[in-house]
Amino acid sequence: MWNHKTLEEFQSCVKDLLLEPDVRSMERIRQHSGKISCLDHCIFVSYLSFSICRRLRLNSVAAARAGLLHDLYLCDWNSLSVGRWRRLLIHPQMALENAEAHGLSDLERDIILKHMWPLTLRRVPRHRESFVVNLVDTLCASIEMLHLYRAFGAWRWLSSLSVPQPTLEGAFD
Repeated sequence: MWNHKTLEEFQSCVKDLLLEPDVRSMERIRQHSGKISCLDHCIFVSYLSFSICRRLRLNSVAAARAGLLHDLYLCDWNSLSVGRWRRLLIHPQMALENAEAHGLSDLERDIILKHMWPLTLRRVPRHRESFVVNLVDTLCASIEMLHLYRAFGAWRWLSSLSVPQPTLEGAFD
């Protein structure tokens, strides 16, 4: 699963999103165990969802892109007076609203909005890709909270993934 060819194909799907300042700002937000950034979590979910969907011959590009944006809620929960349960229920809508700026397909919208099912009972996923991202998100969050991140090789892989930096090429033309 962690191979060079898959990584290159994955990066080509999400490279433009990784250049976006709002996506890159997720690096400052701590997730689950407190040692993992929201961006690392989203890349982990995105890559695994991409790989699984590719093997199942589903829309792996939509899974990768929506997986990367599924937690684009862009707030520090510690600075807000919102309880943990309420966060679980409202963050998919917040992420969807923020992700809309990146031109989403209907499939990507469904994936982002429904990634917390069955906690969000009325938001049942309509697509197989939505179920894949939902399950992968749950798996990744569990791995992170149980501090098994390193055991799965994800830490080594994520640290080797270079998040592209924006360039000034053509900025002054």
